[in-house]
Amino acid sequence: MPEPKVLLIIPAYNEAKNLGGVIDEIKKEVPFCDILVVNDCSTDATTAVCAGRGVPYISTIFNLGIGGAVQTGYKYAAARGYDIAIQVDGDGQHPAGQIPQLIAPLLAGEADLVTGSRYLVPMGYKLQYPRFIGTKLFSLLTSAILGEKITDVTSGFRAANARTVSFLSVEYPEDFPDVETILLLGLSGYKLKEIPLHMRPRASGRSSINFQKSVVYCFKTLVSVLSVLLRKRFSGT
Repeated sequence: MPEPKVLLIIPAYNEAKNLGGVIDEIKKEVPFCDILVVNDCSTDATTAVCAGRGVPYISTIFNLGIGGAVQTGYKYAAARGYDIAIQVDGDGQHPAGQIPQLIAPLLAGEADLVTGSRYLVPMGYKLQYPRFIGTKLFSLLTSAILGEKITDVTSGFRAANARTVSFLSVEYPEDFPDVETILLLGLSGYKLKEIPLHMRPRASGRSSINFQKSVVYCFKTLVSVLSVLLRKRFSGT
């Protein structure tokens, strides 16, 4: 059986200080994976970091946000026939050494999308309180809608098989995609699975998500959930 073609998609917005370490770790831990950085209109040295390490990158002509950046990576993966595409944050929080665990259920045919969950690990990584509450509430809501337990619906550490990559290259939310993506896939019959994720704090810098943005995130995510449910109800799919 030939080795699967695996692509790591790293959406990056002003992550130059962290990106080099992320790329170096990936090359060391999972050298069989290709890397694509989606530079989402960064104003720092993101592209220089990629060029200096010989890593392909796509630069957007304006800031698409996390959803648009990740979908750009999925389009790239679908067009080039990758068997697996993995979303990895550019801030150093996702250990590359866990990638083999993340893709194992895909290779075994047990799932179409595998997510690394921070809440399946005792004493796991702790989010700031507003984001923690939002993640828990939306995980509970998603679990209730899909009829299966989802513990970390906002995790950005995900691996998708070719079928899912094809779907997400067309159907991917642009604004606040985490919850909506899980719902779209689950309601469309895709098999979902979570594995424990030992998530780390950011390597350097601060997250762009503050309290005000957390509130906006929760509101827009709730709207997106309702949108998915209405679309599914009236489309009959």
